Amino acid sequence: MEEQSPELKDIVVGLEQRISMYESKLKDLLKKRERLNEEITTIEKYLELAKTLYRVEADKAKLASLSSQIITDEKGVWPSQDLDVTDKSREILLGRSKYVGMSVPDAAYALLRETRRPMHAKELYQHLVEGGLQIRGKTPVTSVATSLKRDRRFRKVAPNTFEVIDEDRSQIQTT
Repeated sequence: MEEQSPELKDIVVGLEQRISMYESKLKDLLKKRERLNEEITTIEKYLELAKTLYRVEADKAKLASLSSQIITDEKGVWPSQDLDVTDKSREILLGRSKYVGMSVPDAAYALLRETRRPMHAKELYQHLVEGGLQIRGKTPVTSVATSLKRDRRFRKVAPNTFEVIDEDRSQIQTT
């Protein structure tokens, strides 16, 4: 092999360093773009929910002003039942009753399919509670993890971290 001149060697080393630096920078930017895309998706959902809630509230206000002349109690106060209905619709629109009435594994399955990424039991617990699921017990995060360990729809990918087993892949593996 022919030996390179010191100047050429310096140029090659400098280029290798630049390539490494650019690859690292690109990797960081791609991660940032992925996080931004997730944030954009979340904000778009919240914006749509807010617009829907606004339309519901505006319609409710119109109905209230028209109906208040017709439907009032003895004191002229709007009946409280209608406020309960509004509170329930607000909870639904804000996603706070998304998992009500579901089992922990069923709600976690829906959540993991929606997010398309593995999640730690603590994060799952937080999302499920925000979605209206009531999880009782002294250690609810452990309860979530235990119920997912016992369910064949989930695979443990790290300590207390689970993902949904893709049905298409699991059928391919068994054949």
